[in-house]
Amino acid sequence: MENFKLIPGGICAPAGFSAAGVHCGIRHNHSKLDLALIKADVRCAGAGCYTTNKVYGAPITVDSEHLKDGYAQAIVVNSGNANTCAPNGIELAKETCEIVAKELGISADDVLPSSTGVIGQAMSIEPFAKGIPEAAAKLAATEAGSHDAATAIMTTDTHSKEVSIEFTIGGKTCRMGAIAKGSGMIHPNMATMLLFITTDAKVEPAVLQAALSSVVPATFNQISVDGDTSTNDTVLLLASGASGIEPEPDEFNELVAKATASLARYFIGGGEGASHYIRVYVSGATPEEAALACGRAVAASNLLKCATSGNDPNWGRIVSSLGTVPSDVAPYDSEKVTVDVNGVRICENGGAGRDRSEVDMTPREVHIDIDLNAGEAEATVWTDDLTHEYVHINADYES
Repeated sequence: MENFKLIPGGICAPAGFSAAGVHCGIRHNHSKLDLALIKADVRCAGAGCYTTNKVYGAPITVDSEHLKDGYAQAIVVNSGNANTCAPNGIELAKETCEIVAKELGISADDVLPSSTGVIGQAMSIEPFAKGIPEAAAKLAATEAGSHDAATAIMTTDTHSKEVSIEFTIGGKTCRMGAIAKGSGMIHPNMATMLLFITTDAKVEPAVLQAALSSVVPATFNQISVDGDTSTNDTVLLLASGASGIEPEPDEFNELVAKATASLARYFIGGGEGASHYIRVYVSGATPEEAALACGRAVAASNLLKCATSGNDPNWGRIVSSLGTVPSDVAPYDSEKVTVDVNGVRICENGGAGRDRSEVDMTPREVHIDIDLNAGEAEATVWTDDLTHEYVHINADYES
């Protein structure tokens, strides 16, 4: 893969895709878009990964059924209601697919539904019956179409999330685009938040699924915002083949990894009310799973997040979080641990290092570097701080 670069266009940047976003009436605020539609010109290879939460949304059941053959042609997404723990959820999701199929002239089995919003509330088919024809009429293979779709899937997000990349293989151009939502209920051991990816590469379904399954653990499972895993986490990937380029599996894995890594950082930057995003780097571990477990423990500490919000590099909260990881998971000597925050070693050999007043906490990005001095393995986890605004957003979530 050559000449990798970011380009405009979002999910519509790859050839063969169009998108739209409309207000259909699920959300009470008429100024907020709440229904997104993504359409491929042809039936595509498709792949998906989903939440590991034992309580999951009805659309995930339908997506899993519709992707059994490895193909799809459209994605429909609503915000404002999760269609989880709700009466007739699966029937409603399937009926939504039928409305999309009728409007687009495709099979209902090739439509992938997704929902995000409040859990446990009944939802009517009427908003979909109203909004889907409107969205189908607005479909556009443009940056504006992508942006409307990205806006329509937002809930508590502070901004829409889009990325698109272009690269060349053997002198031929290929593209990948994505839109996503997620700023709360983001925590490891999941698939992801809501993420929809398109590419004009020519990829067989098995290769597509393998690529997606391999990159999710290394990107979205390495971030944590608030320690909660959503019931509706979904990532869907469609490949139109419109470029005619058929990358080698390793090349395609690299492409997907770069696109998802860009969005993973985007999630942290858009965390609910966040004022800092935090990179936790753990080295000197044995094995890699130990480094990851330690990084996740630190990233999940609400005490550390609150301290960071107050510009306090409290290393005690860092080593305290490390201590919650069982010794059989992460063997290390606590008296050999060092902690640097933004380049200042404030913990040396398990005790106080340089004065923490020397740490500059004003940058939005905070780096926490932990060395366990117990091996060679390393891992990086991303998170952000918790602020008064986070509490405000979630206290008013259903209003």
